[in-house]
Amino acid sequence: MFDTPMQVTVILYVLDMVFLLFMLFSERSNPSRIIPWAIIFLVLPVIGFIAYLMIGQTFYAKHTFKLKGIKDEEIKQSIDIQEYVIAQDEAENMEDASIGRTMLNCGGEAYSVNNKVELFTEGVDNFEALFDDLRNAKDFIFIEYFIIKNDELGNQFLDILTDKAKEGLEVKLLSDDLGFSGGLGKKARAFRKAGGQFSKFHAVTTYFLSPKKNNRNHRKIAIIDGKICYCGGFNIGDEYIGKGDLGYWRDSSVRIRGGACVGLLIRFVRDWEYASNGEFRRNLAEYIPIDVAKEHGNDRVEIISGGPDIADVNPIRMEYLQLIKSAKKSVYIHTPYFMPDDSLKDALSLAAASGVDVRVIMPDKPDHMFVYWNNVYCANILMKRGVKVYMYNNGFVHSKTIVVDGKYCSVGSANMDDRSLVLNFETNAMILSKDIGQKMDEAFMKDLELSTEYSCKDYDNIKGFKALRLVISRLFINLT
Repeated sequence: MFDTPMQVTVILYVLDMVFLLFMLFSERSNPSRIIPWAIIFLVLPVIGFIAYLMIGQTFYAKHTFKLKGIKDEEIKQSIDIQEYVIAQDEAENMEDASIGRTMLNCGGEAYSVNNKVELFTEGVDNFEALFDDLRNAKDFIFIEYFIIKNDELGNQFLDILTDKAKEGLEVKLLSDDLGFSGGLGKKARAFRKAGGQFSKFHAVTTYFLSPKKNNRNHRKIAIIDGKICYCGGFNIGDEYIGKGDLGYWRDSSVRIRGGACVGLLIRFVRDWEYASNGEFRRNLAEYIPIDVAKEHGNDRVEIISGGPDIADVNPIRMEYLQLIKSAKKSVYIHTPYFMPDDSLKDALSLAAASGVDVRVIMPDKPDHMFVYWNNVYCANILMKRGVKVYMYNNGFVHSKTIVVDGKYCSVGSANMDDRSLVLNFETNAMILSKDIGQKMDEAFMKDLELSTEYSCKDYDNIKGFKALRLVISRLFINLT
């Protein structure tokens, strides 16, 4: 039918372009993503088509994320409780309560004033506390982690969950399909045989031709008996206690006792019902301890979750903007992926211009293709506007935190990039606490001693092959 290879090539190019334009329109994709995909399609038409099916689609319809297990009245009751707590708090602490109310209006959950928060910056300490709490669980364990590795720590983790399932506890484990190591299959079967329930989020085999395959569950949360919960950046594996190729691992997480556990409980129930179609032994209210209002401490906490299931503005982006906007003295940020969108660039720039001490610590080495060079590209833009940027030299910094004025904090799973703020399902704990804020400030200053300040001059001195890599990476800064 076609006389020459040139005709075949032209037909392939035309079909690729038509397909690309159709998909970008039908998925309501960001126009900034058209250019890199167009380049790939032009250079590698067949491979580009396959690559787009695998990683390029980003559309996600809100109606596909159904809350099968939580009744509307239960959600309304939870919101009513939050409104009451904020109204009471406004009489005592208008400034903190105002931030809490703002974020509640933007999609936050479980604003509470009775929490005791413990901050972890070392993987060994984090997992020692988590594993002890798991072993001491009496009623139920709900776990949701992006990555669980087939190594010593990952196997120990699954052994503990299996033992608790054998004791008769309701144990549910949810992991992202891309993050659960295939070598753990035997352990997972033993866990299920013991009575545990295990489900994977967005199985690649099921969603291969679906836009949803690029929407990953990046959360790292645990709820134990409804009384203790964890939220942070640590995944489960030896790498996260410094035994991986990247060396020492700097991350952050929090252990919370108090009303904020209700927010993570609701988050897990929603995710589990969506991912597994599984049932719970009880209604939501029966998982909430009767002493949920007991004063464990005076740390104010609100759970902020975001994802492509949210039709309007991502609550986590709003959290970051709100915290930066609140700054009067300082904004200290840890992030491994520093590719803020225009709104966050403007917020950081405005804070620096107003005299706020804005500093960012990011890795001095890459762990993913393109990321390091896009980090330095974005850093250069913001350094010109007064933001100070530091390269962490003591291993790899994976922590995703913000601390403002030593009292307003965020600890969780969300990076400062489009993958976290557009594609992934993420959860942060927003903490309003001078005690935790001071500890986070101190940890940041300690990390500064292990970091090197980056400069516009350093960026301008990028030459040769490194400069080429930078240019290529910039083309794909919005590729998803």
